[in-house]
Amino acid sequence: MADVKFEIKKSYGVIGEGTKGWKKEVNLVSWNGRKPKLDIRDWDENHERMGRGITLDREEAEALREVLQNIDLSEIE
Repeated sequence: MADVKFEIKKSYGVIGEGTKGWKKEVNLVSWNGRKPKLDIRDWDENHERMGRGITLDREEAEALREVLQNIDLSEIE
């Protein structure tokens, strides 16, 4: 299996932390030298290992922002 290359171009913030110290982060990441995308996933403290996540291009990020703005957070426990 080929190594996955990545570069975190910008960190937007941490939105959660797991019991093992990994943090769920929102970052702008370039994967394998491609154009950077919005990325949401768990990372170890040194950004050497990562969990499964989701990457979004600009259009998808805009759609997600609109959906999130319309969520009634009182419905979430």
